[in-house]
Amino acid sequence: MNMFTHKTIKPMTNSATSSKSQLAAPANVAPGPSKEAKKGSLAAFKGLLPFLLPYRKQFILAAIALVVAAASTLAIPYAFKQMIDLGFGSSAAAGAKSIRHVDLVFLALFGVASILALATAARFYTVSWLGERVTADIRSAVYRHVVTQSPQFFETTQTGEVLSRLTTDTTLIQAVVGTSISMALRNVLLLLGGLAMLFVTSVKLSSIIIGLLVLVVVPIVLFGRRVRKLSRDSQDRIAGASAMAGEILNAMPTVQSFTHETIESNRFGASVEGAFQTAMRRIRARSLLTVIAILLVFGTIVFVLWLGAHAVLEGSMTGGDLGQFILYASLVAGALGALSEVMGEAQRAAGATERLLELMAVKSAIQSPAQPLPLPARTATGAALSLADVSFSYPSRPDTAALGHLSLDIKPGETIAVVGPSGAGKTTLFQLFLRFYDPHQGKIMLDGVDIKQLELHTLREAIGIVPQDTVIFSADAMENIRYGRTGASDEEVVQAAKMAAAHEFIEKLPQGYQSFLGERGVRLSGGQRQRIAIARALLKNPPLLLLDEATSALDAESERLVQTALEAAMLGRTTVIIAHRLATVQRADRIVVMEDGQIVETGTHATLVALGGVYANLAALQFHPVHALH
Repeated sequence: MNMFTHKTIKPMTNSATSSKSQLAAPANVAPGPSKEAKKGSLAAFKGLLPFLLPYRKQFILAAIALVVAAASTLAIPYAFKQMIDLGFGSSAAAGAKSIRHVDLVFLALFGVASILALATAARFYTVSWLGERVTADIRSAVYRHVVTQSPQFFETTQTGEVLSRLTTDTTLIQAVVGTSISMALRNVLLLLGGLAMLFVTSVKLSSIIIGLLVLVVVPIVLFGRRVRKLSRDSQDRIAGASAMAGEILNAMPTVQSFTHETIESNRFGASVEGAFQTAMRRIRARSLLTVIAILLVFGTIVFVLWLGAHAVLEGSMTGGDLGQFILYASLVAGALGALSEVMGEAQRAAGATERLLELMAVKSAIQSPAQPLPLPARTATGAALSLADVSFSYPSRPDTAALGHLSLDIKPGETIAVVGPSGAGKTTLFQLFLRFYDPHQGKIMLDGVDIKQLELHTLREAIGIVPQDTVIFSADAMENIRYGRTGASDEEVVQAAKMAAAHEFIEKLPQGYQSFLGERGVRLSGGQRQRIAIARALLKNPPLLLLDEATSALDAESERLVQTALEAAMLGRTTVIIAHRLATVQRADRIVVMEDGQIVETGTHATLVALGGVYANLAALQFHPVHALH
């Protein structure tokens, strides 16, 4: 079992680790709204304040540009009123004066348009910068938070779900911060300014239009809530489809070897279709919202303008007043229409914000202590490791004991081999050493210090690990080995590769150590990937070395080379080896035999074979399989 992939790719359940969030809903079941989902959009956006507050100056500059642009827009209808009343309404005797007045009005209009253009450009630049900057900060913060989670988190969470939140959800937030907030504030200013100027122009007509517009707001709010719920459901469906696609693409050789291409394509198609149907419900709701808003708003305006036309004919209003009223009413209507559009975007972004905040609210069960203790100075022989009555169950299987009442003392410099059938708890032991999980009972001591009292980086820097399933990153050979110690020189990397019997095959690659190894090391054989991992661990040079089937993927010749290298590397350090092939552990100082999460035998190869117990049976199966069957 690979200690770094001990997880089941499945939706998150409301366990003790996930009760605060619905982090990953099944792709075919839309989760119900949480408490946060029932709140208004503004309540959801409060969680973005920590990301917005560092950029107060930019927000102030954007606000100034916004106010100037809105004021310029509101000045245009007044200029038209002056042009109509003083220009076109003058007598023939004053024609020359009217022409000069019209000229001045148009010059003023051009000046206002110039100010409007500059202010709008400044607003666009500033808010676009804010959108990009805040989104980048959010993505970094979410990723930084996720990589500190314990394997317990990844045991119950699909990585595709996390990636969806890092990309799709943050893009929606970028649209809100970089566009929608600015548009909303601009239209709010135009709405308030336009309403004020409407009252200045005609109190009677304005009172009528305001009374009717109040009736418009109610359906917009009601439909807005439904759009918000549907938007969240749509995002969850898309995330589910992304998670499914990521899982299948990472397992493509298995899918193809079982000829499941059509099955998986149909399954993904059904998930995408479900997301499409949910999106269509959202689109229909938004379409209905748009129809209602436009009909009610413009119906109200047309009715009021009809009243205004009668007022002009009766002489109670001038043509300029009516023209001004029409333009201000148009601004108000346009602002309301734009706000309804912005509200739809805000509803989607509010759902995305809630999902990101849920992710940020997840706390790792494994934390460094508030006042960590230091490790004693490293000795020439390695680290001492001991377990005292350790018991543990995985969070996903709380009723099944993975380890039960284990006690073991490992001396500095000692080489311990841990053997046993699959599922005996060997890899679980390594996960506890690295404190990926904490035991439910008992203590694990490193050089006499409880590992819970150590800072996590201090503990893990003291341990080197070669996992059974090697992780190779999308980088060259040099950087993959240097992952063991980022500050290592090229010469140290090459030396580690030589110790791991990796130097020869790396030199034969097209660009040597600068050769790109492909995603997940697809350009290397299994044995070559294993030797890269061994070189990485040797470069780290830790006092405690954990080998999880370190030679399992090697051919006989490579295994001989690596075994020799490992024996040299074990000098001056404590080594714990997990191995199914008993030939690799016969030289260990002690062999610990595990079964059903417990230590059942301890001793050397010879003493355990003579004992005739579990180890003797395993040895018989491997060394004399035909005899063992009889």
